Amino acid sequence: MIPPYVYDAGALIALDNSDRSMWARHKLALDEGRDIHVPAVVVGQVWRDGRRQARLGTVLAGCQVDSVGLDASKAAGVLCGKARSFDVVDATVVVMATALSAIVWTSDPRDIRKLADNSGARPALLIRAV
Repeated sequence: MIPPYVYDAGALIALDNSDRSMWARHKLALDEGRDIHVPAVVVGQVWRDGRRQARLGTVLAGCQVDSVGLDASKAAGVLCGKARSFDVVDATVVVMATALSAIVWTSDPRDIRKLADNSGARPALLIRAV
């Protein structure tokens, strides 16, 4: 089984800003048939003006934008407490990636790693920098 990807805000921003290496990764993932997940709260973190974010709209059309329910929200809150973090969006990315055994693409691997280390995920999450 090919592991899915989970994108955080940094990955979406890189794609929206036409980062060539991130676009190459994204295209390869789509060509491989890899599932790409984005928590809906991450979309809210980066979406500002659909008239100016056509690239981001294109990216999201190829992703599974997942709603964040009560259980995942609680898990993200607990994780923030364990990691002494206030970034519930990054914690949600880690919770989702853990549930999916996914690879996380992020512009902030240090913060994601801190959360992942406190999540108890086994095996440890793979985290890749944008």
